[in-house]
Amino acid sequence: MFYSTDTDAHGLAHDPFKAIVAPRPIGWIGSKGRDGSLNLSPYSFFNAVSDRPKLVMFSSSGRKDSVRNVEETGVFTASFVSRNLVEKMNHSSIAAPYGVNEFELAGLTAAPARLIDAPYVGEAFAVLECGVTDIFQPKGLDGQASENFMVIGQVVGIHIDEAIIHDGRLDMALARPVARMGYMDYSEGSDVFEMMRPKAP
Repeated sequence: MFYSTDTDAHGLAHDPFKAIVAPRPIGWIGSKGRDGSLNLSPYSFFNAVSDRPKLVMFSSSGRKDSVRNVEETGVFTASFVSRNLVEKMNHSSIAAPYGVNEFELAGLTAAPARLIDAPYVGEAFAVLECGVTDIFQPKGLDGQASENFMVIGQVVGIHIDEAIIHDGRLDMALARPVARMGYMDYSEGSDVFEMMRPKAP
């Protein structure tokens, strides 16, 4: 099958776009408002975009509480979502009014970051502390701004639980990372195999 996205005439029960761009890491974004309120929200539009410097991004459909907070404070955390925390991650996705603490709603520890003023999930196997470098609305081919707000942050600190370190590397079989698939589907990335790059002739 083929369809043009300007009509979305795919003929399926649900839009397949996000199911094709999968699996997607989940950015479990912790932030703090200027008023001191804490926020925790999962974003499946999340990824690393650079290694030097270490940059990550998350994209919010609309100007949600996380975006408001990072605009005010310039910092956020991204906590690692593992299989043992997936139900709590899902609970933190509730559409709560501004100022409601999703850490408390999900029964999670709001741990203070070391280098920035933002909370992270104390139970997470790994955490990135980030300073905001850019916030913008990406544009389409017509030049019109997307409804999404993209936040790019530079990683200034990294927390790792030694329980997932094996032979000097993060062991994904132990960490059991969770990713977003299409629709309401998720996957767990503990079925790991190794593949080396081919050498040039």
